[in-house]
Amino acid sequence: MIDIGANLLNGQFRQDLDAVLARAWAAGLEHLIVTATNPEDAAAAVQLCAAHGNLSCTAGVHPHYAGEVHEAAGDWLGRIRALAVGKPVCAIGETGLDFHRNFSPHAAQKAVFAAQVKLAAELGLPLFVHDRDSQGAVYDILIKQADDLVGVVIHCFTGSERDLVRYLDAGFFIGVTGWVCDRRRGGRLRELVAKIPLDRLLIETDAPFLLPHGAVSPTEQKRRNEPSLLPFIAEYIAGLLQVPTAEVAERTAANARRLFRLGPATNR
Repeated sequence: MIDIGANLLNGQFRQDLDAVLARAWAAGLEHLIVTATNPEDAAAAVQLCAAHGNLSCTAGVHPHYAGEVHEAAGDWLGRIRALAVGKPVCAIGETGLDFHRNFSPHAAQKAVFAAQVKLAAELGLPLFVHDRDSQGAVYDILIKQADDLVGVVIHCFTGSERDLVRYLDAGFFIGVTGWVCDRRRGGRLRELVAKIPLDRLLIETDAPFLLPHGAVSPTEQKRRNEPSLLPFIAEYIAGLLQVPTAEVAERTAANARRLFRLGPATNR
C-alpha cells in the first residue's frame, strides 16, 4: 500500500516519527508521500525524505497560506520551483481552494492556486489538490490547463456527485481518506465510492488528522491518525466495493506509482 498524503511534519509526530514510520512499514506500506503546505514545509519535507527511505513529498502552498504568501514580499513561487526540481518532490501541492474555512481571501487563493497549476504544467509534475466547498472554482481553474497537466489527484475528496463526475471525466484521480468511515460526515462519500473506477482511486490517511471511525490509534494519543492505519481504510473501501482488500491495496498502489512516478514496488 501507498499512503499518498501524510502530514509527517505536523508537531504531533515530533517526538516519535521513527516509531510512526516503523509501524507503517510493519503494516504493509511500501511508500509514503509527505504533504507540504508552504515553502518552509516543502524545504523541511525534502530534508525529511533525504533522511528516510521510501518517502517522497509534495512542494506547494495550501489555500490556508495563500493570503500569507500572496501579500508577502519575496519570490514564493521561485522557492517552490527550486525545490520541485529535486527528486524527492513528486507533485506540486498541497494546493487548491478552501471556501469552507476561508483562512485566506478568495482572490488570493485563486491567484496562488493558478500560479501553481501553471508551475506543475511547466515542470511536468502532477498536482496534489485540495478542494473544499469551492463550488466548482477548483475545477474551473484546472480545466483551463488540463491538456498541459501530467496528472491531478483531488486529495481527500468530499465533494458532490457532480464534482466527482467532472473530475473523472477530466481524467483526474480521486484520493479517499478515513472520512469515508465517518458515520456522520461520510455518508455521501460512501455512496460515491462505488462510482470511482479502481484505476482512478488513491488512498491516504491525511495523518495525523481524520482518524477513521472504528480505528484505534496505536499510541496513547488516542485521537491521532497515522499511516499504519491505512489498511483499515483500504479494508473499509473494499467492503463498500465488495472486492478483496488486497485488490484495493494493489490497485491503488499501482495508481500511485503511475501518477507520482514512484518506480516499481519494493519489498521491505
